[in-house]
Amino acid sequence: MNRLYTNTLGIALALGFSLSAHALELEQAAPEFSLPQLSSGKMNSLSQYRGKVIYLDFWASWCAPCRTSFPLLEKLYQANKDKGFALVAINMDEDLEAANSFLKSYPATFDILRDAEGKWADDYGVETMPTSFIIDKKGIVRHIHSGFAKDDIADIEKIVTKLLAESL
Repeated sequence: MNRLYTNTLGIALALGFSLSAHALELEQAAPEFSLPQLSSGKMNSLSQYRGKVIYLDFWASWCAPCRTSFPLLEKLYQANKDKGFALVAINMDEDLEAANSFLKSYPATFDILRDAEGKWADDYGVETMPTSFIIDKKGIVRHIHSGFAKDDIADIEKIVTKLLAESL
């Protein structure tokens, strides 16, 4: 890879821009995965959340927008977890300690899984941090969100609320 492309890609990722389209598109079934929980190593799969509206968030400890998103996502989760809402955050750090350090500063009660090799991030077409997929009760991707700013949470809440009201 040439140096200019590598630098441009790094800058684009740091700023939350994508250089190409997502591999996974709206109205497609979300790919099934099985990943270990960050804290316990217990395996979780996407299918165990079937029937719920899922906010699937790919994140990393070095991601500046993730510092903004985590407290807001925790509030969203707390407000909706008893209404059929699941929030699953997939950490991309190779260094487990970096992820744990982040979580000490930005605690979360939702499920945190680990994809240190990036296999599932590749399958989902993740190119920026964070990238989120809102999946309906039937397992269909209904919204894809790249990057995160504080004002984004209002639109995310509207989408989640709408999907929670839909029948299975």
